[in-house]
Amino acid sequence: MDQDQDHGGRNCCSCCFSFIFTAGLTSLFLWLSLRPDKPKCSIEYFYLPALNKSLDSHSPQNTTLNFMVRLANPNKDQGIYYDDVHLSFSTNSSSLVNYTVPRFYQGHKKKAKKWGQTLPLNNQTVLRAVLPNGSAVFRMDLKTQVRFKIMFWKTKRYGVEVGADVEVNGDGGKAHKKGIKMKKSDSSTRLRSCFPICVLMNLLVFFVIR
Repeated sequence: MDQDQDHGGRNCCSCCFSFIFTAGLTSLFLWLSLRPDKPKCSIEYFYLPALNKSLDSHSPQNTTLNFMVRLANPNKDQGIYYDDVHLSFSTNSSSLVNYTVPRFYQGHKKKAKKWGQTLPLNNQTVLRAVLPNGSAVFRMDLKTQVRFKIMFWKTKRYGVEVGADVEVNGDGGKAHKKGIKMKKSDSSTRLRSCFPICVLMNLLVFFVIR
């Protein structure tokens, strides 16, 4: 009788650990297949009329900044919820202006083009950015937090901080025709998940007790 109970207990433990092992592997496969990638951000348009030397209407008062950033969702199975997207513009020596894109949702593999026009900039600050060759370099930084929609649930928030330098030519526009990729900073939050840790712990327990 005791042997039957002992045998039944071992079978129960074996089934229990088999279930844990299978659940761990399933979690690992789900994590690998559903792990999202952060949005890809680029500067597609950048124009300062005040630096356009060919305009007859060239005027120190015309110091608005016109721009367009593109945010692309690289995930085919996850949507992205953006919090307010904060954009900041600066030169090597000073800050120029800030701009906020209101929060929005982006579907699978979708691209969003966000146009904006800032308030008039300080003319002297803009002119000080002009180099002897007539070009100028400005800095554009983007900061936001995103949540990923995976099936029927949302992940926690992940920080996104990227930026890029923009060279402006004598026409006041972006010197390079192609979009400028905004690269992440060291402070940008990396995507993490507890799935791999849980899987490793399950595997360790399974093989130790076995």
